[in-house]
Amino acid sequence: MIWVNAGNEQPNILILTQTARGDPMRAIDVMTSEVISVDADATVPAVARLLAERGISAVPVVDKCNQIIGMVSEGDLLHRAETGTERRRAWWLDMMASTNKLAGDYIKSHSGKVKDVMTRNVLSVTETTSVADIALLLETNRIKRVPVVRDGKLVGIVSRANLVRALAMTIDEPPSGAGADDHRIREKLLAELKAQRWAEVAPANVTVKDGIVHLWSSYLSEQEKRALVVAAESIPGVRRVEDHMRRVGATLLG
Repeated sequence: MIWVNAGNEQPNILILTQTARGDPMRAIDVMTSEVISVDADATVPAVARLLAERGISAVPVVDKCNQIIGMVSEGDLLHRAETGTERRRAWWLDMMASTNKLAGDYIKSHSGKVKDVMTRNVLSVTETTSVADIALLLETNRIKRVPVVRDGKLVGIVSRANLVRALAMTIDEPPSGAGADDHRIREKLLAELKAQRWAEVAPANVTVKDGIVHLWSSYLSEQEKRALVVAAESIPGVRRVEDHMRRVGATLLG
């Protein structure tokens, strides 16, 4: 589950997803449990020092019950009066902006309290959220880390770095079913390609011998060609992929 927490209000469900392939890796498997957090009364300079010294891009803001009420990121501290980086607009844009918007910008660039500069609508995940869903969440929302909650309380955080480390841990693991025979490899590859809309490969154009996959199909683009090779390389037991593919001629594309 992926939640959005609006300040002190009860969290509302934003997205409810489950990985189609049943990815076994979840937030609890990759998250950092010892999370640095601050309270709403912390000062902006103190949080800025914290981010700089710890080399992190954001920190959760919690209440006395350890429930998340906000998040302070580098982006929230980007436009500050102390550094002369307050948000400036052309005079005609200022004329069009509402007084409420202008007042809000002033508070965010001048207030010394975290509660005035923090982002209140915070995306968070649960311990059972799949790693695949977390990666999608970070990418689509252009954020670098997401808090992990249990019953609304902060229990961890997952960053892009955590996901990269999770990938690194799998590199040295031997592929499951490495002793699969050629027939099994071919059947798995054909099933994978059949499930992909971009892949139109006739079974006769895929052969496997001694764990080596031979691809004889034609392709429309370099991306499609590379995707076919990647699909074959991803099948457990494949030793190598031999590319015999040919690009479809321009005349055929017309």
